[in-house]
Amino acid sequence: MLVRIVQMTFAPDKVDQFLAHFDEAAPHIRSVPGCRHLELWQGAEAPTVCTTYSQWKRAEALDEYRDSDLFRRTWSTVKPLFAERPRARSYTVARPADAIDAAARDATDPGQP
Repeated sequence: MLVRIVQMTFAPDKVDQFLAHFDEAAPHIRSVPGCRHLELWQGAEAPTVCTTYSQWKRAEALDEYRDSDLFRRTWSTVKPLFAERPRARSYTVARPADAIDAAARDATDPGQP
């Protein structure tokens, strides 16, 4: 699995426009084959900073989305709203949550040393 995090900073008067566009585009992005999860975070202390968090079945699925008309249309709408250059990072999952949850259960089991 690949996790993609993209941090975007918008001009203060452009945030609502971005949020409206995200609401329109998100269901289409989420339905792209290989996209497992998509959400948008907005800075609690910096509301002009929005971050997308997405999970992709494999890197090739993200690449296929980035080569799509949907991505090109979305990016061309969003790009003029930026106040700063966006920052994007991709990650592989080194320790999945279910493994951590299982270890936490084992650590709290009174039968364990």
